[in-house]
Formats: sequence, C-alpha cells, structure tokens
Amino acid sequence: MAGTDKSQEFTFRPSPAIILCEPQLGENIGTTARAMANFGLWDLRIVNPRDPWPNERAIAAASRADHVIDKVRVFATVEEAIADLQLVFATTARRRDMQKPVYGPEEGAQRMISHIAGGEKAGLLFGREKWGLYNEEVALADAIVTFPVEAAFASLNIAQAVLLMAYEWRQQADKGEVLPFSGGLDPTAPREELIGLFLHLEETLDRTGFFKTEDKRPTMVDNLRAAFARAQLSTQEIRTLRGVISSIDRAHLRQGRKAREAEAAKATKSKD
Repeated sequence: MAGTDKSQEFTFRPSPAIILCEPQLGENIGTTARAMANFGLWDLRIVNPRDPWPNERAIAAASRADHVIDKVRVFATVEEAIADLQLVFATTARRRDMQKPVYGPEEGAQRMISHIAGGEKAGLLFGREKWGLYNEEVALADAIVTFPVEAAFASLNIAQAVLLMAYEWRQQADKGEVLPFSGGLDPTAPREELIGLFLHLEETLDRTGFFKTEDKRPTMVDNLRAAFARAQLSTQEIRTLRGVISSIDRAHLRQGRKAREAEAAKATKSKD
C-alpha cells in the first residue's frame, strides 16, 4: 500500500523489542523489519541466524526500512538477546505443558505498553520458520501470546506474526489507555539476573541430587523457570534467593565433607 510521507522523520519512541530465534531466510528478516517500521517499532534482535549478518536479501526485502535494519543486533543465544528486558512474551500457537498466562494480541500489547510506560523494557520472542520456539525458550518468558487462528492451519509466517503484534501495539498505544502497571514496588530485575538465578539453582540441584531421573530434568527445569518468571522478581529478591541457594549449597558441601571424613576415619580404624 503506497502513501509514505517522505518528509516525515521516524521517531524512535520506547517500544518492545522483536526477537527472531534462528531465522533461516534473509527475506523473513527483511519483511519483519518492514512490518516493524510500518507501525513504529525499531528494536530488532536476531538470535543465531543461519546466514551471516548483514544480509543483502534482508536489506532488499526491508523496502527502505533502513532505520530498523541499521539498528539490528545479532546474539548467540536467546538469553543474551533478552538480558536487558524485564518483560518477555513468547508467541506460539501450540499449547505448552507449563503454567503460563496466555494472552491474545490486544491484551499482550496492553501489558507491554503498561510496562514500558512504567520505565521497563519489554520484548516479543518469535520462533523458527519450521518449528517455532523450543520449550526451554518459552520457559524464559513471562507469558504466551497467541493469535485467534484457524486450528487446522495455525502456522503464520514470521513477518505476518510480527505485523499482527506491531499493528496491535500501535493501535493500543494510540488509544492512550494504559493498564495499571503490574510491576512490584521495586523495578522488575532484568532478564539477565533472572537467568543467573536459574543457572545457580539448577547447578545446585544437580549437585544435591534433586533430579532423580535425567529424562525428567528438562521438564522440571522448564516448570521451575516458568514459576520464577511469573513472579516478576526484583533485583533484591533475586539476590536474597541466590543467598538462600548458596547457603543450601554450602550445607550440602559440609555434609559431604563430614561424610568423607567419617569414612576415612572408619577405614583408618579398621586397618588398626
């Protein structure tokens, strides 16, 4: 649709980041950038793309959305791409075996607007062209956003999905009606700190033998991560929890050391 007013300058106003996980086609990156530009979004992050960046096909498909393409950032992992965000939504059409709020595009956009108006950063995760997001990536998100699509044909092209969310974001933002900020009294911690908590807890649980069967570990980890993500913890709360985990870890190490000393004493006594 024609009608671009070239006399207007793009305004980089606060808006959600769009994170594409392992995109295969440069054209999908480019059309995503164009969809973002249509509705005023500009923060495009790419996780481990198949082809090197910059990508000429992406640039061509962006149709002069240069202000988006020029700011693209490439990350090795999802964790790195969302490290500075306080609110993350995962877009998926599939039901997941984890307890997470599920929003439609309208409510998802409203909640992101609320968080950004409260001074926090928000982002949307979009999955791979063929199979979407992995469960462990969804577990990193606060909630799921899904579209009211036909169940028999639910798969959306990445740029189509981004376009729908970008449109809803702009529509809700232009209304000027902001939901009450749902964050706590203290600012929500950046996702980087929450991921640090995840890794600290999981390492301790591994050492203390919490995971009895290896095949159940991924599901249990996803559920634990989902529970902590829902809590919207502050930096201080994460520090406190990590202190608790460290205390448990030290107690386990002391217990193990005492057991080894007792075994060594028993062995020495039997020799005597």
